[in-house]
Amino acid sequence: MSQADLKKNIKKEVNSLFKQLVQVRRHIHANPELSFKEKNTSAFVKNILDDHDIKYTSGYCVYGIVAEIKGEQKGKTIYLRGDMDALPIKEANNVPYKSSVEGVMHACGHDVHTTCVLGSALVLNKFKKHIKGTIKIIFQPGEEKLPGGASIMIKDGAISNVKNSKILAQHVHPPLEVGKVGFHAGEYMASADEIYLEIIGKGGHAALPSNFIDTILVASQVITALHTVVSRYSDPKIPTVLSFGKIFSDGGATNVIPEKVHILGTMRTMDEDNRKHLHSVIKDMVKSTVKAYGAKCKVNIKYGYPTLYNNIPLTEESIGHARDFLGSKNVVLLDKRMTAEDFSYFSQMMPACFYRLGTGNIAKGITSPVHTSTFDIDEKALKVGVGLMSYLAIMSSSS
Repeated sequence: MSQADLKKNIKKEVNSLFKQLVQVRRHIHANPELSFKEKNTSAFVKNILDDHDIKYTSGYCVYGIVAEIKGEQKGKTIYLRGDMDALPIKEANNVPYKSSVEGVMHACGHDVHTTCVLGSALVLNKFKKHIKGTIKIIFQPGEEKLPGGASIMIKDGAISNVKNSKILAQHVHPPLEVGKVGFHAGEYMASADEIYLEIIGKGGHAALPSNFIDTILVASQVITALHTVVSRYSDPKIPTVLSFGKIFSDGGATNVIPEKVHILGTMRTMDEDNRKHLHSVIKDMVKSTVKAYGAKCKVNIKYGYPTLYNNIPLTEESIGHARDFLGSKNVVLLDKRMTAEDFSYFSQMMPACFYRLGTGNIAKGITSPVHTSTFDIDEKALKVGVGLMSYLAIMSSSS
């Protein structure tokens, strides 16, 4: 079969599956499960794989699944990854498939991701003779919560034959109109670490500050000092962000200096060496600042996801295939993002390409960003998501 015929036949197969894809996505959307609790979603996926005689292994990270489709020719292993977990957000959309679980919602589009990799499995299962090697489809729990389901699935042995493998994944992107996809080669998404600081002083009456150690003052000085970390200690060529989102005390009042103050923040960067260096700078700076005021501190920097790196040759190759499948006008190049994704663990292991799937539709009012109570998609994106992923998997297995 020629490449043109392959493309045509994949699109035809996706069109025939479209109603089922919508039903699958709506079922998952209406029945969301939080990170590492995806029991029913996992069972739902396995039932569909069973119905289509697609082999799989499960139990990775408890609810994770790896389905397998072997081609009729020898070649590489191509992994496709979709995450399954939802967020602790109450849905505000008034739609027939609205979340039936109070306070839980697929607000980041993982219902779409699961549907797309599942749909790709169904399509690829019918195109085995065009696959060189093996396509493995990862259904991953726990992307939204540290330490990330990807890292646990890797530890549990879900990935094999790394030296001869590639991995692809897509993520919903409301700013892109449905029908479009976006790519970025090289460093794409940042590492993300959580910072927890505890300032310990001596509390007492606010009218007598010289008798105590003012933790509020010390905390303000710590935050001010830390805001020099990026501007003075980080390589200016490396995108880096240090932000603080929460500060609170144990007690305190208008006339009471509290004994302890807590500061919570995040640090993000796109270079692993810079990441480790800045961790050391932060710890030293906090300790020296509080010491100058006679206070004490506890510094806890919790490692989050690493930098997500899109392999340049694989990404450029995927851009070419996407232009062929969707048309050049529907493939855009994206900027780097300081958000984070646990797909980064896979990208540290093997050539990876993580791209964006347009899900917005301004004319229909579908514009809400991810992680909001009104997030939704134009479901025509399912055709693009399944079709392109299937095409990329086959073409990647041939290169």
